Amino acid sequence: MTTFAKTMKNQIKVIAFGVAMITLLASCDKNRNHPGYSYFPDMEQSQAYETYTDNPVLMDGKTNQLPPEGTVPREMIPYNFEKTDVNRTWAGQELENPYADDASVLEEGKALYDIYCVNCHGDMGDGKGFLFTSGKYPYPPASLLADKIKDNPDGEMFHVITTGYGVMGAHGAQVIPDERWKIITYIRQKLH
Repeated sequence: MTTFAKTMKNQIKVIAFGVAMITLLASCDKNRNHPGYSYFPDMEQSQAYETYTDNPVLMDGKTNQLPPEGTVPREMIPYNFEKTDVNRTWAGQELENPYADDASVLEEGKALYDIYCVNCHGDMGDGKGFLFTSGKYPYPPASLLADKIKDNPDGEMFHVITTGYGVMGAHGAQVIPDERWKIITYIRQKLH
């Protein structure tokens, strides 16, 4: 190898090393909130209006709009029973549990019970959940093992979960109807 070739080879190595170092140093950014260069900034920086900001595109100037009148959110079936004892009895007569004898929903029913019910009604359904036993809640929740509840039809339990009863608040907004039936099935088949 000639001296010229060795010199060229060394220069190429130095240039390659220099490019690598510049690239390495350029990639080390002290600002951790900036990810670097963006090829498509319109995708990274949203052009959408925030929920509570003014919106010149809509007639009333508000971004947060009410749903159109008469529409129903997905999976939310209108519930036509009111929070009264008469309507609770009526719901017990009219509503039927689609999962009444279906053991395949017990696992999901237990998971839902553990999310929405266990803190008040307890693991065993005896009304000794953490909120009551810890003293944070002064009123004892209903025992789901009581004869009064065992004798109630599933439709009445559905009504109580949906609209509330006594000191129990309504859970219709948090638990979709299908999940309410699964919770009731779990209570009937595993806790009773």
